[in-house]
Amino acid sequence: MTVLAFEIMTPSIKAVPQSWTMDRLARFLTDNEITGSPVTDENGDIVGIATLKDITEFRWNADRSDPDPLLTPEEEQEARRLRMVIFEEMGKVPVEVRDIMTPSVLSVDEQTPVRDIANIMMREHLHRIFVTKESKITGIITTYDMLKLISEKELTQRCARDD
Repeated sequence: MTVLAFEIMTPSIKAVPQSWTMDRLARFLTDNEITGSPVTDENGDIVGIATLKDITEFRWNADRSDPDPLLTPEEEQEARRLRMVIFEEMGKVPVEVRDIMTPSVLSVDEQTPVRDIANIMMREHLHRIFVTKESKITGIITTYDMLKLISEKELTQRCARDD
């Protein structure tokens, strides 16, 4: 019998509002020992996902000073000066989750076979994917949840029988 999404998903989802600051998001992820969270709008609808990677990339881009080979040394110096002015000004206004989140939300139905989910996650380089029922998000499957297929003997045997 095929293993389906609802059998391995985590049904409790810890979502964050898009209006939270990036720093508050970082504390929330750390406090909950998770690496990413769905992002909701004012109506509670999921509009994206924000991860530790998003925070890291934002901070890395703020500190980045890689030279551009197409610019002259004078142009590079001016670009660096402008980048610093921009990030100084941005530092005065808190960066919100909406500014760093990934706005696309991939999902699968609760009845989707886990083999199909694994293929989607590998193809799209995802560490998590939402699970839906009648267009409402009912859970999330992470790479940790996918490991259940290997660690739980009964699930492993059911997957093997699908071949």
